[in-house]
Amino acid sequence: MGSVIGFYFFVFGACFGSFANVVIYRLPKGESIITPRSRCMACGQSIAWTDNIPIISWFLLRGRCRKCRASYSFRYPLVELIMASLFLGLYLKLGFSWLLLEYLVFTFGLVTVSFIDFDHMILPDVFTLSGIVLGLTGALINPERDFLSSLWGMLLGGGSLYAVAVIYSALRKQEGMGGGDIKLLAWIGALLGWTSVPFVVLSSSVIGSIVGSVSMIKKKDGLSHAIPFGPYLALGALLYIFCGKELSELYIYLFIPSLGTTN
Repeated sequence: MGSVIGFYFFVFGACFGSFANVVIYRLPKGESIITPRSRCMACGQSIAWTDNIPIISWFLLRGRCRKCRASYSFRYPLVELIMASLFLGLYLKLGFSWLLLEYLVFTFGLVTVSFIDFDHMILPDVFTLSGIVLGLTGALINPERDFLSSLWGMLLGGGSLYAVAVIYSALRKQEGMGGGDIKLLAWIGALLGWTSVPFVVLSSSVIGSIVGSVSMIKKKDGLSHAIPFGPYLALGALLYIFCGKELSELYIYLFIPSLGTTN
């Protein structure tokens, strides 16, 4: 029975991944995410539902439009697969609960804004500000969460990155941290609580630094090369959900063993 339900969550996630692809493409352009139907950008042909089955259709069509044979980006099935895998993982970790519902909505938002940030270096307010409101509201009505932890998470998350942005701007006389990143971490803190913020900041900084260094070496443009930080904050938040406690305990065991033995 559990495997059947897990399969449904995977399919459910793939469908939301397909919708996320629409949002990722249309929202930054100011287009409706409802109408018109999905269509080929090369020939304008509407895509039939049989050619729009998440993940599967891309491979059946070999990544091409049925009519004009224009190629479709592999990112479409990739987003769908990522969303499907995360939805399945959340169900397996949390089971049926209000927390699962909140995390599913949260994950959809994180994946969507991450790809928008990769493409346009923006994190839409319609996601980040709405996410903060939903995070705080959920903490009020969900008995599995604590409102004060959510409130402090929002303040600590947004406040810490705001302080970094102010210091960076004062030292280098240029903007280094976008307002979208500040609001995204405030959203993460509001949903996951204040204890998540140090882990998310540290993990996202480490991963972002590694990826950014590799990118700068390849592009040979030094510190002038800007990279979106939102996707790494999102990845840090997802790492915290799935294995944050375990990684924190491992860190203490490896580097502060005396603290671990006192617990």
